[in-house]
Amino acid sequence: MRAMILDHQDKIENLPLKLKEIRTPEPSVNEVRIKVNTCGICRTDLHIIEGDLPVHKLPLIPGHQIVGFIEKIGKNVQKFKINDRVGVPWLYKTCGTCFYCKHDKENLCENALFTGYDVDGGYSEYFTISENYIYHLPENYTDEEVAPFLCGGVIGYYAFTEARVEQGDKLGLFGLGSSAHITLQIAKHKGIDTYVVARKEKDFELAYELGAKWSGKIEGLNEKLNSVIVFAPSGELMVNALEKIIPGGRVVSAGIYASQLPAFDYNHIYPEKSLTSIANTTRANVKEFLKVASEFKIKTKINLYSLNDANIALQNIKHSKVSGSSILKVF
Repeated sequence: MRAMILDHQDKIENLPLKLKEIRTPEPSVNEVRIKVNTCGICRTDLHIIEGDLPVHKLPLIPGHQIVGFIEKIGKNVQKFKINDRVGVPWLYKTCGTCFYCKHDKENLCENALFTGYDVDGGYSEYFTISENYIYHLPENYTDEEVAPFLCGGVIGYYAFTEARVEQGDKLGLFGLGSSAHITLQIAKHKGIDTYVVARKEKDFELAYELGAKWSGKIEGLNEKLNSVIVFAPSGELMVNALEKIIPGGRVVSAGIYASQLPAFDYNHIYPEKSLTSIANTTRANVKEFLKVASEFKIKTKINLYSLNDANIALQNIKHSKVSGSSILKVF
């Protein structure tokens, strides 16, 4: 099979992903083999490739927003059948025995494995995984439309629930990438006004198109917000967000990586302001979000690339040349 492979971490401008022909994997007991149709491209992939995150496996096939059809099943597979359309997110496997797994926090599992990080991912033609970590997908979306749901969508939804906003509240979304443009629509669906901080005119336009109450640069934001979700990997932006929330408000960081937080005064978190983060997602998070996504039509702005153009796609994300979600078309 064909796959884009990372042999060593490097700046994406140096084209570290190489298209290679490798052995097609075989499913083990309880596993299925998926013929990958599309795979979403995530900023986390960029952090792994460039070394912002420590390497867990090399060589590595990145990619953790996989959509395809089950092409082969291993022994004892009971929940899925050949030709089922399924999705694979970031969480590849958990131990089921640690403290976190036993207390409904498997996203913090001490022995978790992650797709496209600890195991080879979806920048490839085929992929194998346990049937316990894949999902049926809403039928009202194409493969390209639904792929961003499997990371950006579910992470954004988890961050949204942790922001603890209610109908009529004001929610800030700082950064407008794959995750934020989906979260914006969920907030609107729930009756919550959104205020989108971005850097470029094309992002302002997309935010308004998707239903934002306001969009612009942070210095132009004059509203006090109930909560803010920070999607951009910026510690400075998290501190800025604390200045924009009301007493009792929350700032939720939705990223796996961020630059260093600058020092800030105590009045940034007083009275009773919270700064927190989310990490990974549980299987329950994925199922809940996919159910919400089936209730109405979420518009996903898609930037489509061929498999061998993965380096270019990631460069465009790094340099903010695209809005919305970027997708690799594999088959």
